[in-house]
Amino acid sequence: MTVAANLGYMLGVLCLGALAKRLGLLDSGRRDKLTFFAFAFALPALVFTSTYDQPIREVIEPTLVLGFWLVLFTMLAVGWVVHRRVSPDSVRSVAIVQSYYSNLGFLGLPLVDSTFGSLASAKAAVILGIGALTHVPLTITVLVLVNGADVSFKEEFVGVLKTPVIPALVLGLAFSGLGLGVPGVLLTGLDALSSLALPVALLSIGASLTISTESFDFRTVGAVVGSKVVLMPLLAFAVFSTFASSWSTVQAGVTMLATPTAVSSFIYANELGGDADLASMNVFATTAVSVATLFVVLQFLL
Repeated sequence: MTVAANLGYMLGVLCLGALAKRLGLLDSGRRDKLTFFAFAFALPALVFTSTYDQPIREVIEPTLVLGFWLVLFTMLAVGWVVHRRVSPDSVRSVAIVQSYYSNLGFLGLPLVDSTFGSLASAKAAVILGIGALTHVPLTITVLVLVNGADVSFKEEFVGVLKTPVIPALVLGLAFSGLGLGVPGVLLTGLDALSSLALPVALLSIGASLTISTESFDFRTVGAVVGSKVVLMPLLAFAVFSTFASSWSTVQAGVTMLATPTAVSSFIYANELGGDADLASMNVFATTAVSVATLFVVLQFLL
C-alpha cells in the first residue's frame, strides 16, 4: 500500500469512527470496549509478532532508546519555555504535556508496521515499550508540579508496569534472543489479531475526538500543533539521522515521534487538574494536521 493510500485509509477510518459516534453507533461504552480490545489484545499481538523473529542485536540499539529520550526531554523543555506565561495553570500544564505526548501505540507502531519493513517495526515496538515506561511518569510529574494535583506515584508506576505491551515486548525479545519459533496455528491467530490493531484503534480515536469552541485558544492550540507535529518530527530526524547506525532506526524513531498527541493525554489531564476542553481540542487538532505532516514524513523516509 502506498503512503497516500495508507494515510487515506487512516483518515477514512477516523472519519468513520467520528460518524459512528455522531449517529450513536459508537457511544462511550462501545468506544471503551474497542479501546480495551486494541490496548489489551490487538496491540500486544502486534508488538510480539513484530519482534519475536527479528535479530535482537539489531533491534535493541542504544541510539534508538537514547535518541527517543533526547527528543522527548528536549520537547518537554521547549514546551515548558514556550508556554511558561500561559495561564491558568490548568491550561499551561496541558499545553506542555501535549507538546511531546505521542500516540506511539494506536497510531505509531501500526503505521510503521504497514509502511516499512519488519526490522523497523520491531524497533518501533521497542520505542513503544520505552515510551510506555516514560510518557506516563513524566506526564504525571508535569501535571502534579504545575497543577499541584494529589496522586500516588507508586500506584501509577505499578499501573504502567501492568501495561499489556510491556510483557508482550519482553516475550517477543525473549523469543528473539533464544531463537524460539512460534507454532503455525498460533502465529496465524496472532497475525490476524495484530492486523486489527490499526483499524480498531482508529475507530476508537475517531469516536473520541471532540471539539469545544468555547475554550478555543488559537495561539495555545497552534503552538501545541506546531510543536508536536512539525518541530518534534524535525528534531527527531536531526537526532536519529545523526546518531543512528541504520536507516530502519531513523524510520522507526521519526515516524513514532511524528504521530499526533495521544488521546490518553486527555485522560491524565482530566484526572490531574488539566483543562479538559483544551486537551480534547489539542488531540483533535494535532490528529487532523498530522494527516498532512505524516504524509511528508513517510514519503521522505521511504
